[in-house]
Amino acid sequence: MNLIGYNYKERKAKVEEILDETNNVIEVPKFPKRDKDFTYTNGYRAWAGAIFVDLRDSTSLFSKENDIDIAKVIRGFTSEIIEILRSDTDDDMMEIGIRGDCVYAIYSVNTKDEIFDIAKRAFYINTYMNMLNKLLIDRKLPTIRAGIGLDTTETLAVKAGRASSGINSLVWIGESVAIASKLSGLGNKDGIKPIVMSPTFYSNYIDIAKSVNEKSPSWWTRQYSYTHGGCYYDGNVIITEFDEWINNGMNP
Repeated sequence: MNLIGYNYKERKAKVEEILDETNNVIEVPKFPKRDKDFTYTNGYRAWAGAIFVDLRDSTSLFSKENDIDIAKVIRGFTSEIIEILRSDTDDDMMEIGIRGDCVYAIYSVNTKDEIFDIAKRAFYINTYMNMLNKLLIDRKLPTIRAGIGLDTTETLAVKAGRASSGINSLVWIGESVAIASKLSGLGNKDGIKPIVMSPTFYSNYIDIAKSVNEKSPSWWTRQYSYTHGGCYYDGNVIITEFDEWINNGMNP
């Protein structure tokens, strides 16, 4: 009895069609923004930058608080982080979303300035966490911490799903997304600072950072993670003007 209605004998031919017709990977300076440019027979390869913001100790938070408090905290955490990730250069944004207790964004990048822009978003998010926690304390709600992971590499993007169903998504094949996610899991834990950059991201970011502030290399510490299996740079960089406004009472 086939309860789910999946005709595997008929679908075999469709799988063969998918396997045989996927035959075109295009290297481009930037990923195309138009959905119609991505088909079920092609893929695009370009540089992508990824940022992941991962909530710390979420299991403990969810198990101890009541549902209304959890809803307030999670909405406060996600809404403004999404706003920061969306602002200014949306033309470069390829994807933004939420995975469980993690907010992430993926950008098409081909210059160091664009990589520096992603780093600045991380600094705003890191500062926003200070603002959010002060507002949570005022309301006697639990405070939270987050790790922020950043990476950039050349990445393959393919459209996956089923054409006739309308269910599809871009799949990012490469290290940038996976490493940024892993690095966010390191941040703000076991003595590691909140923002964690891969060596590739750091080497591209720091050239621009030094031209803005010559002290910027001193903000970062080169570390090694045996669990992650590689080097990384961690720091606790904030937006000074934003942080001063928070500490001075957040008056309009």
